[in-house]
Amino acid sequence: MSTNVVSAKHIKRETHTIDAKEKVLGRLATEIATILMGKKKPAFVPYLDMGDFVIVTNASKVKVTGKKSQDKLYRRHSGYPGGLREETFEKMLDRKPEFIIEHAVKGMLPNNRLGKQMIKKLKVYSGEEVK
Repeated sequence: MSTNVVSAKHIKRETHTIDAKEKVLGRLATEIATILMGKKKPAFVPYLDMGDFVIVTNASKVKVTGKKSQDKLYRRHSGYPGGLREETFEKMLDRKPEFIIEHAVKGMLPNNRLGKQMIKKLKVYSGEEVK
């Protein structure tokens, strides 16, 4: 009995298009992360980037449950004393809707070189048009 070993030259990538209209952010992000990692493929191995390309449209129409639209905060720091900047989900949705989905998916991918390769296969657009 022998074991099939998967190498980088055997990987075949597809393109998945997902419409984010009226979808819950967390459930959408897990679906995207699973596709980017390639976990649904029968020859999945955790040490290779086996995932497919994902295009997300209508990022500005994604929703969250409960009171998260007022309570969820996105934080960044300038590096200077008192440089903490906070922004709510609603304001971020108006300003940068693509960032919301990218941020959620990035948190579900491995935090190493492999995760950085995987996130490059994600394209998010706020409207219907794909550029």
